[in-house]
Amino acid sequence: MRCARGAIRDPDRPRGERTRERLAAAALGLLEEGGYRAASVAAIAERSGVAAGALYRHFPSKADMFVEVFRSAADRELAALRDAVAGPGSALEKLDIVVREFTRGALERPRLAWALGYEPVDPLVDAERLAYRETYRARLAEMLEAGIEAGELPEQDAELTAAALIGAISEALVGPLSPVSGEQADAEALADALASLCRRAAGG
Repeated sequence: MRCARGAIRDPDRPRGERTRERLAAAALGLLEEGGYRAASVAAIAERSGVAAGALYRHFPSKADMFVEVFRSAADRELAALRDAVAGPGSALEKLDIVVREFTRGALERPRLAWALGYEPVDPLVDAERLAYRETYRARLAEMLEAGIEAGELPEQDAELTAAALIGAISEALVGPLSPVSGEQADAEALADALASLCRRAAGG
């Protein structure tokens, strides 16, 4: 999963809003460096330049802050999917773009992608993961259904195919993203392979 490296700070916004943003950005940076274990309240506060108690003035809990971080990442990933679906090309061409961008984005920032997608987390964050996957699956199914209606893809259960594609991509990325596996991956080669797999699975 991709995530922006930080939002643009506007000095005209309320101080509290800017502090909240700094806390979320610090949490994101620490996640990318060492996962949830590295993103302690003390470390987040130190990187943000605020007292540790400030976090709880802006978020009900540490878990709520990570929900916001995850939600921001998910919103950007879903926006990329919406852009691909709305763009020109056949359903298979759009699927190719989506798979390649998702794969490349994850491999560009593997530790962050692992933390956001695979690492054990608080139930609140896990619920956001499930909601994200469900929304992503639904959008992908809509793209496949459009291809079926246009005669570009064979008749099939688009919902099932979309779920299977997401599962295949997620499983294929476990090794390359894992901070302990030591597995190295050529991003372009893996993106090519997954795009080809997904095209075939969709009937292309």
